[in-house]
Amino acid sequence: MIKLLEMQNVTKVFPGVVALGNVSLDLNYGEVHAICGENGAGKSTLMKILSGVYKATVGKIIFEGHPIILNNTRSAQQLGISIIFQEFNLCEHLSISDNIWLDRQPKKFGFINDKKMHQMTSEILSELGLSIDPRTLVNNLSVSEQQMVEIARAISFDSKILVLDEPTATLTDLEIDNLFDVIFKLKAKGVGMFYISHRLDELSKIADRVSVIRNGQHITTRNFQDITLDDIVSLMVGRPFADKYPKFNRHISQVKLHVKELKNSTVHIKDLTVKSGEILALAGLIGSGRTELARALFGVDYAEIKDVTLDGYPADFKDPQSSIKSGLGYITEDRKKDGLALNMNVEENINLAHIPNLSSYGFFSETRAKQNATKYITNLKIKTFSIYQPVNTLSGGNQQKIVLAKWLSNDIKILIFDEPTRGIDVGAKYEVYELINKLSSTGIGIIMISSDLPEILGMSDRILVMKDGSITGELDTKTATQEAILNLAI
Repeated sequence: MIKLLEMQNVTKVFPGVVALGNVSLDLNYGEVHAICGENGAGKSTLMKILSGVYKATVGKIIFEGHPIILNNTRSAQQLGISIIFQEFNLCEHLSISDNIWLDRQPKKFGFINDKKMHQMTSEILSELGLSIDPRTLVNNLSVSEQQMVEIARAISFDSKILVLDEPTATLTDLEIDNLFDVIFKLKAKGVGMFYISHRLDELSKIADRVSVIRNGQHITTRNFQDITLDDIVSLMVGRPFADKYPKFNRHISQVKLHVKELKNSTVHIKDLTVKSGEILALAGLIGSGRTELARALFGVDYAEIKDVTLDGYPADFKDPQSSIKSGLGYITEDRKKDGLALNMNVEENINLAHIPNLSSYGFFSETRAKQNATKYITNLKIKTFSIYQPVNTLSGGNQQKIVLAKWLSNDIKILIFDEPTRGIDVGAKYEVYELINKLSSTGIGIIMISSDLPEILGMSDRILVMKDGSITGELDTKTATQEAILNLAI
């Protein structure tokens, strides 16, 4: 039987690092083949070679029994190979329809046939379980809706091979169910899919086989029914892996942050407190106001804030500059869009919010900048071959650590984490959890926003549940359950 795809002995070398070494994988018709590995293991690099983004240094690709050469993404798409990237690749100023059919718009008498294009878009969106006007501009969509547009665009190519790189990272449970329904329909049509996800529990619902990649090497390929999730995790990290959340005894003391009232058009919060050394979790469904509260508190969005004290003294959060000066840090939900300067290197990103402290008499000290960056690369165990490595070439876990290093370079008293482990693997998650615990031990107060209920229960001390921009209840983590959180959220 001819395989849909074979990737034979694929090697990819970047300057200073071997990203992939002699990796071989195959894909059957109508199969979901899960690819698992830690951030930086080489999963996305392998899939970018398949989709024409990168060229392999060494290796062959056999498609439907014939060797192929992929010069770019267009050549891959013309063959029927589409990829949904973990990073969004949308034109935000264009409509949903324009994004899906970009450069392929249906024509009538030489002009774009908007009516037909919107109709085709509506059909795909309906297949995904979405009832959104196809004329809606992408920049007016939520993060999860933008992800679904990415998926809709890939489906529009009528692909034979579909690569899904963390497709559910920003989706609700209902949206995930809708996506899985689409995956089952595509399987029935004979479409083969490579599926990359750090949410290992969801693989049991859709995966036929699983391959593990570690440090750029192919470790194993198994039928999914013949391997356990614990086995997959152990193979990913190269060691037995028992606990998801590090054990830690926090010492919580006096109130560090107190906000009597915060109000704008989307949120209205009264009497918000965070104690020294405490991890306060904000739970709720997408659109409940968690991120909006964080943005208003940090001064990104306007809000009326009454009687704010930090360490017992009045604080000013009217804009991000004032918030930073007062001792507030904010690690955003979308690190690539809001947390990093992707066209800059590791050193520049770490020092981005610390520049005034690296200058003397108006002159920037490159020596002090190197020393500061090197210190946090060492302390946070950031994997990079140089402080001058471009940030956009690092794994998601290491990018998250760089965002954290940026804020730790300042005198932070309260640190907001918005979805701190989204899009990073189990090993990197554990490291981030250890860093969060370590920060709390220094007396920093932490506000953690997460859609992962086990993460909230495993890491926080106190939980505030939000709905429609307001707090609907407070729970002690020691006695809280997922059911109790969801009841307050809905």
